[in-house]
Amino acid sequence: MNPIIVEANGARIPAIGLGTWQLKDETCVEAVRAGLAAGYRHVDTAAMYENEEAVGEGLRAAGLGRDEVFVTTKVWHTEIAPGRLERSAEASLKRLRLDQVDLLLIHWPSPEVPVREAVEALVNAKRRGLARHIGISNFSAKLVEEAVAASDEPLVTNQCEYHPYLNQDRVRAACARHGLSFTSYCPLGRGDLVNDATVQEIGRTYGKTAAQVMLRWHVQQPGTIAIPRSSKPHRIAENFAVFDFALSDEEMRRISGLARPDGRMVAPDWALPLDEAA
Repeated sequence: MNPIIVEANGARIPAIGLGTWQLKDETCVEAVRAGLAAGYRHVDTAAMYENEEAVGEGLRAAGLGRDEVFVTTKVWHTEIAPGRLERSAEASLKRLRLDQVDLLLIHWPSPEVPVREAVEALVNAKRRGLARHIGISNFSAKLVEEAVAASDEPLVTNQCEYHPYLNQDRVRAACARHGLSFTSYCPLGRGDLVNDATVQEIGRTYGKTAAQVMLRWHVQQPGTIAIPRSSKPHRIAENFAVFDFALSDEEMRRISGLARPDGRMVAPDWALPLDEAA
């Protein structure tokens, strides 16, 4: 297999990363270790996940060099004001037991903190050496424009919910205009899409699972990264095995055509209204 690397504003990001949301303690340690053993070189966590210690332990258990793994973490929306953001990043590094993360993201925009102030704090964190690269998460097309305008450093990704049931063309186009990659969380639609008849039919053509077909759909889209999550080592390895086949243009269109108006699955009541969030 030949894993895809996505290049974005100076960053080189593996196109399949290991998501760790809801993974805790030894389950998280083992998932990270198993993922790196299976070939993953990108691990995604966040302060809000309350598992950074376990992610760090998994990284060390894998025995790889620090420069071999791309590590992303995020600052929660309540901590993105200047000063608080930098302190949150420092705390994440202590929990991970790393000197620096490869990518630090604003996890969600906040109605309490102007985008410019939050992004200026993010830039400061990078300039202080807390992160090699910086980016955003759950930013709408409008907020992508605001974030790019506010940043004196290149932003390298916008991490948002994305799967075949959810059209994200507007925000993806905004990212592409400014050279940002697009990172898909819930890339399998929280597992709902593995039972979709269209995806299963395409999978049978290649002897692949529905999950593998959807992950291939993600990485065949320019500038797109997917971060599937699983606690099961065999499923973790299976999710990475998507670089030995390719979908046709027609198959890509069929999968994209599954999008529907009610496709969004992540809509916390404290977030900005959906038309202003992502």
